[in-house]
Formats: sequence, C-alpha cells, structure tokens
Amino acid sequence: MSDAPTSQPSVIERIPEATQRRRRAWRMFKDGLAHHGVTVGGIGVIIAVVLIFFYLLYVVFPLLTPGSAEPVNDYAVPGEGRTLHLAMEEQAEIAVRFTADEVLFFRARSGEPVARYPLPLPADVKVTAFAAARPDSGVVAYGLSDGRALVVHHDYRVTYPDDKRLITPQLKYPLGEAPVAVDPEGRPLQRLAVEVGEETSSLAGLTTDGRLLLSRIRKEESFLGGDVEIIRSHNQLPWTLSRADYLLINPQQRILYAATRRGELARYDISDVDSPALVEQLSISESGSELTSLNLLAGGISLLAGYSDGHISQWFTVRDEDDDREQLRRIRGFDAQDSPITLIVPEYARKGLLAADARGGITIYHTTAHNRVLSRTVSEQGFREVAVSPRADYWLAEDDSGRLHYWKIDNEHPEISWSSLWGKVWYESYDEPAHIWQSSSASNDFEPKFSLTPLAFGTIKAAFYAMLIGTPLAILGAIYTSYFMAPKMRGSIKPTIEIMEALPTVILGFLAGLWLAPYVETHLPGIFSLLIVMPFGVLLFAYLWHLLPWQLRTRVPDGWEAAMLIPVVLFWGWLALTLSPLLEAWMFGGDMRLWLKSELGLDFDQRNSIVVGLAMGFAVIPTIFSITEDAIFNVPKHLTSGSLALGATPWQTLTRVVLLTASPGIFSAVMIGMGRAVGETMIVLMATGNTPVMDMNIFQGMRTLSANIAVEMPESAVGSTHYRVLFLAALVLFMFTFVVNTLAEFVRQRLRRKYASL
Repeated sequence: MSDAPTSQPSVIERIPEATQRRRRAWRMFKDGLAHHGVTVGGIGVIIAVVLIFFYLLYVVFPLLTPGSAEPVNDYAVPGEGRTLHLAMEEQAEIAVRFTADEVLFFRARSGEPVARYPLPLPADVKVTAFAAARPDSGVVAYGLSDGRALVVHHDYRVTYPDDKRLITPQLKYPLGEAPVAVDPEGRPLQRLAVEVGEETSSLAGLTTDGRLLLSRIRKEESFLGGDVEIIRSHNQLPWTLSRADYLLINPQQRILYAATRRGELARYDISDVDSPALVEQLSISESGSELTSLNLLAGGISLLAGYSDGHISQWFTVRDEDDDREQLRRIRGFDAQDSPITLIVPEYARKGLLAADARGGITIYHTTAHNRVLSRTVSEQGFREVAVSPRADYWLAEDDSGRLHYWKIDNEHPEISWSSLWGKVWYESYDEPAHIWQSSSASNDFEPKFSLTPLAFGTIKAAFYAMLIGTPLAILGAIYTSYFMAPKMRGSIKPTIEIMEALPTVILGFLAGLWLAPYVETHLPGIFSLLIVMPFGVLLFAYLWHLLPWQLRTRVPDGWEAAMLIPVVLFWGWLALTLSPLLEAWMFGGDMRLWLKSELGLDFDQRNSIVVGLAMGFAVIPTIFSITEDAIFNVPKHLTSGSLALGATPWQTLTRVVLLTASPGIFSAVMIGMGRAVGETMIVLMATGNTPVMDMNIFQGMRTLSANIAVEMPESAVGSTHYRVLFLAALVLFMFTFVVNTLAEFVRQRLRRKYASL
C-alpha cells in the first residue's frame, strides 16, 4: 500500500459554486458601481465647470453688446416761438420747452401740453441772451436788454394718487421773480452764463459794449439768530478776445470760460469773487476748423469742443511739470462725424455726450472709454435743440423744420471698452494716462475707473512671490524626503507637512496681517540677512560635519542627517533676527524704511509683497511638496537600482534618472501650486494694503482679481456696470487658470512621453 499523502482539496474547491457565483456577481456589481460613480462624478465636474463658464459669460455679455436707439414718435413742436432750450425730467415723461415768452411743459411722447408759465418779464424789456446751467440743476437764465437776468428753475413733484404715478411740473425762481442785475450800468447782455448753488450763485455776462462782468450772490446765515443775509458783488473781468460766442461757468463756480468761433479761448479763475483773474488764453481751433459748439462734460472738469469739420475734442487742465502750473490741454478726440457739429449735450451723471450734426445725425460718445457708442440719422435737417433724459435712456431733438423726434436709447454700459479695461486711460484731474481701478466715489459725476490691468498685475505679482518662496523649498524638501530620508523619519515628516494644507487660509491671512507684517517691518534687515546667513550656516555645518571622524559620523543612521540641521537652522535664524537692530543702526542709519525711500526711492508699506510671499508660500508648500514627493517616491525601483548597479552615484541617479522620470509629476505639482496661489483670496486680502498699484517693488502691496471680487461684490448693485465688471474679472481669472492648466497638461504629457522609455 502506498504511503504517498493524499491531495487536500483547495479552499476554492470547498466553496460551493453558487456562492462563488454570488461573490463574483457582487464584485462585478461593486466594480460597475464604482466605474459608473467615477464616470458620473467626472462628467458632473466637467458640466459644473462648463456651467460656471457660461454663467460668467451670461452676466458679462451685456458689457459686450453695443448701444442702440430706436424712434418712438415725432411730432410738431407744441407752442409758439423759437425754442431756446429743451429738457426732460427723470422718467422722460414730461419735457419742457423754453421760449422768449413762456415756459411750456408737455408730454415727451406725444407733445400734449401739460402746463404753461408766462415769464414775469418787465415791460419794454427784451430777451437778448439765454444760458443753461449744468443739466442736473434744472436752472436756466434769460439775459435781458436792461443788463439784468431772470433765473428760472424747472422742477417736478411726483405723487401717487390711486397708486398711479403723477408728475406735476413746477416753475421756481431761485433768485426771486424779479430779475437780478448783472450790469449795473444797464447795458444789454449779449452772452450769459449761470450756475446756482445752495449758498452761492454766479452770473457772467458780456455786454454789447464789450465788458465781461461777473455777478456773485451769496447767502450767509447768522450763527445766532438764523437770519439770512444776501450779499451781492459785481466785478469786471479783463477782456482780451475780439468777441464771445460761448460763455460757460463750471458747476463749482471756480472757472469761467469764454470762447469765439475762431477757437480763441480765455480761462478765468473766479473762485475769489473779490479778485477774479485771467489764468490763460489759448487757441483750441484744430486744422483751421471753426468752433461750432462748446459745452462742459458732467462734473465740469472737461471742456467738449465741436468743430465745423465734424470732429470733437476733450480738454481739461493738466499740471505742467516745468512750472507747476495748470494748463488746459487737449486729451482726446472723436472723428466719427463728417459734417459740422451743431450741438453737444452732455449726459447728466456719466462721462457720455450726444453730438448733433448739420445733416440730422446724432452720435453718442463716451469719453473715458474713448469710443463711439452709436450713431443714427434722425432727420434730414440740422437740429435747433437736443435734450437727453437724466437716466440717458431717451433723447428729444428739435430739427430746423420744427418737428420733435423722441427716441429711446438702450445704452447701459458705455464706459466699457478694450482700452478702458486694459489700456492706459487719461482720467480727469490726472497729469498723465494711467492704469487705475477705482470703482466708486461719493460724487454722482465721478468718472469710474475700471482698469483690470492693475488687478491682473497684482494677481501675477502675488503668485510670483509666493511661488518664488514656496516652490524651491517644497521641491527640494520633497526630493530629500523621498530619496534620501530614512523611511521612519519620512513617515513622520510627510504627514506633518501635508496636514499644513488643512490650515484655513483666513487664519494664515489673519496671522500674516496682524503678526507677521509688523514683525517683518521691525526686523527688516534680519529678514534679508537670512538669505545670506542661512545658506552660509548650513554649508558651514556641512563642512564641519565632514571634518568629524568617520566613527562619529557613522553613529548617525543614514537618512537622519536632516534632524541634525534643525538646531542649526534655528540658531542661525535666531542670530540673524537678534542682530537685526544692530544691522539697521550700522548699515541703514537706524531706519531701513527711511533709507529705502531716501537712497533708492522705494516706498515701504507694512503689508507688502514680502509678507504675501511668506504667507502664501507657506500655503502652497504642502500642495507642491506632497505631489512632488509622491512623484519621486513612485519612480520604479528597478530604474534606480539599475543606475546604481552601473556605477552611478546616488546624486547622479537622482539628477539623471529619478528627476527626469518624475518630471511630469513635479511639473503638475508646480502648476497646481500656482493655481492655488493665483486663486488665493483671504491671505492677499488680509496681508496686503489691498491697493491696486502696478509696481514690482517688493515693499509695496497689491490687489488681486480674487481679493477685489471679495471686497467689492457685496457693495455693487446687481446689474450695474461695476457688478458686471467684477464678473468679468472672475471670467478673466477663470480663463487664465484654464489656459495655464491646459498648457501645463500639454507640457506634462510631452514630458511623460519623452521620459517613458527610461
């Protein structure tokens, strides 16, 4: 009988076939469920990203649509006499027409009269001049043949009887129903200008005998009794022009302009009523063209001049660098029309204007955007008067045949153009073109400054300094940890660094703004000396370590050498920061910030790029370190073993085999880290001055796209230009990261194919 052992049945043979089938089916179900779950999740991520893109585009799209205008109605001018001025109230329902005899209010859409007010003019006195103040004031003035002026204010009272809006026009006389004297001698007024304020009103008139007069009316209230005293003053200004076809006073009642059709212009300083003076006289005529229209842009800072050849130019004062005087200077021009400009009508609260030409065309421009918004042929004849509604959504134009043209305007975002978003713009009251972001102000006639260039620059600047500090430390640390460090020590170091990524960025920003920024400011020489002291100290320790006896050095296990550097790094860091006050006193006269300003011309802000670089560098280090370390550690062992077996040193194996093989992963780590730095919000928001300046100075802060969105989105009105520009900034940030990541993936794939054969 044979003693050979009998074969034992396997485990699989002992499991019933039905059970095996159930287990296989369950495994297949779980595999299929995981497969479909991952697929649905991936597709969901793609759909979410695409939806985000299209939502951003949906909000931004109105900025890209051009303005439009369409006719509503045209009808014969209501009333009698020649129109001196047209205006509309805010809802564009009621319009007003000023003539030499009466003031007529009528329905803007139909021309139906609503109210008539005869002018309280003295007997045997004729209207010889007419002037309108800034559009939003509703004030006009009639110049009379006896040297006086009647100031009139059209106003509107809005009520809601039976829940229906009722607009009741009113006529007021801010300086009284009796005309006020402009020329004490009683000569007829040939030209007139007016501005009325709460406490001060100004009237300027040119008489038929060539005298330029300024009349100022001030209301002074007694401090104790509350009595109001009216103070009137009259001054004669020096007159150097041959005649005056245009006379304008700015809304602040500080500047008076007088100009002729030949383009001669005189600018007077009337801020001091007791000593008004001629500031400068110049020619604003261009290429021999006749000046056919002159008006002030909203806010009264800029002059708008229209010419007989159809072009328009914008002028405002700029401080001259040589003599430090303000001089009127041509800033920009518009050349869309080819027939004489007959009227320039500024918008009430925006830097836009309507220009009517002699051929019946009306064109809308925006000065800040430096573009033509729209152009329409409205009539076959020229225009006598044009009015635009306060909301700039309607215009009312009277042509030479006596018909009124009522048009609706769709022009929500005229201030946006490629040049206003990305180019240098010469803003009012600035001495030169610049990139400026300043979205709001307390003034209604503020010129919005929506340049995205300083925000994009700040985003790149913040990411650059963060990557400059974080990338070398993260990559070199990952190389040492994965390739040279002992496994046990690596098991402690890697999770410790990775858990740093869980720190909320708001905490990092809080610490950077309240602790790190003041510390860097007071220890600035020590911070910079670390760049020299730390490498020197590490190299010195390595050299001394190399001089130690072999028996002593071998007592430290391989891969644990980094632990020996911890006290070295702490010592040299402490030494550099401790000696910082001595270095500042010895090398920088006791104040490095003052030395930087006086010697190098560099401004210093406490919350600057150094602080951002340190804080954001600390934030991106875990991401770059973790991905880089995994990429290097996962290089196949047979590659390193083969290289070492062929006689290569560990360092040669690292530089010529390991790093090349891991280069796609390292590149991905850097790109992901840069994406984190570009999109970071809270650290930049709290650790910088948050000022949108364009300067690579490491001692100044910046404002990034993401931080700007976080700061200004809560205060922006939904649907406004500001609101949509913030979404445009988000779209720019989205496209930037998308393009960079796409290029990064393309490069990564090429690196992967290139080194796949190793």
